Amino acid sequence: MDTTVRLTDLAHGGGCGCKLAPSVLQELLANQPLAAAFPQLLVGNDKADDAAVWQVDDKTCVIATTDFFMPMVDDPRDFGRIAATNAISDIYAMGGRPIMALAIVGMPINAMPVEMIREILQGGASICAEAGIPVAGGHSIDCPEPVYGLAVIGLCAPEDLRRNHSAKPGDALILTKPLGVGVYSAAIKKQALSEDGLADMIRVTTTLNRIGLTLAGEADVHAMTDVTGFGILGHGLEMARGSGARVVIDADALPWLPQAETLAQRGFVTGASGRNWASYGAEVTLPEGLPDWRRALLTDPQTSGGLLISCAPEAAGRLLDAIRAEGLSDAAVIGRVEAGSSVTVTA
Repeated sequence: MDTTVRLTDLAHGGGCGCKLAPSVLQELLANQPLAAAFPQLLVGNDKADDAAVWQVDDKTCVIATTDFFMPMVDDPRDFGRIAATNAISDIYAMGGRPIMALAIVGMPINAMPVEMIREILQGGASICAEAGIPVAGGHSIDCPEPVYGLAVIGLCAPEDLRRNHSAKPGDALILTKPLGVGVYSAAIKKQALSEDGLADMIRVTTTLNRIGLTLAGEADVHAMTDVTGFGILGHGLEMARGSGARVVIDADALPWLPQAETLAQRGFVTGASGRNWASYGAEVTLPEGLPDWRRALLTDPQTSGGLLISCAPEAAGRLLDAIRAEGLSDAAVIGRVEAGSSVTVTA
């Protein structure tokens, strides 16, 4: 394989940092027809949730999602693995069990060796195998920048469906993975991330959020979402808006990748972090005097991030133990839900 080709040099952005800013997405969807006329569509484009949900009968819901992006790492197999883990996460975040995937492939075929593209596909397929699902097909195009991801289908019982808008005042908030993937990606782009740092990031971003399937069977779990391109503040705000409540995040309780704070202080932040803040910052209350680099971390776009879980407070310790027992050792209680609206960060 031609190792002189750096995947990150072929793309202007990477990972979930490629997502359109929340404000731009809202503008694009403003005049789109809603699907409310279909009573079996439990979750559609009128909800800021992780996937679409169609109720087939009293016992079965179909969950459908699609997610794809440009490379955030240079190893093609790792790129495929991260993209697949990220896409499948939407099914787990809704409380579902994934059953199959379709590949979404756009590659600059004249700029990349065929072997490299094959490695991307094999990386994605390996994660699907770990999740116990096939890559049943897909679609490919010749594209100016490398793009890869999956459309994923899952199933759940109606009573196990978990949405991002069912948080209740008094709930505790749990986050299952550490934050900081965006600043790590920015450092990779400039070849400034250490080997240990890269290994940490690959470990986190290729860990499946299958714990969501277990949590969906817990009556004490009221709401779930996965934290991706809009950062912890953006996805917390979606939960607050949908639930008609205030999400309170304890900045000192947030788990971080080991080098995240140091990298942010050195200026390794993504453009998406600034776009995120410009989109929703007016609805967020931050501690007085919070440094800009800490704010950038709070809006840092995550790729294949953890689950944000709103649960009954008396169950938080038990659920946290169960999450950590599944290998998510960085999971932490990061805040609470109160009466009110928007997001407040305390320190």
